[in-house]
Amino acid sequence: MKRSGILNADLAGALARLGHTDHVLVCDSGMPLPPGVPVVDLAFLPGIPSFADVLDGLLAELVVEGATAAEEVRAVNPGCAALLGSRLPRLTLVPHEELKRLSAGARLVVRTGEARPYANVLLRCGVAF
Repeated sequence: MKRSGILNADLAGALARLGHTDHVLVCDSGMPLPPGVPVVDLAFLPGIPSFADVLDGLLAELVVEGATAAEEVRAVNPGCAALLGSRLPRLTLVPHEELKRLSAGARLVVRTGEARPYANVLLRCGVAF
């Protein structure tokens, strides 16, 4: 058994297969899931695991060169907006409908137990060199 890092075997394997410019959608439990995209569903109970915990775990494992979230997060979920702004300095905001459209191109979806609206972000993978 792994001592540290991501223990979920499906998630660890999916992350290892990602390459430069691939997209990962990290989403709340209410985000419509794009058809045909592999999903690692971590949702256990409302709020567990939290969006913040999952995002922090992924950011510890991935190189992220950019991110996109819904502009509605600022008005509807300011706590999440602050979290995204502090963790992702290259954050772009687009209308929620545009985020859903962009999510169709994701290579992986990681669904959290988050039950607050607009706790979603599309991460663009970078390279470590």
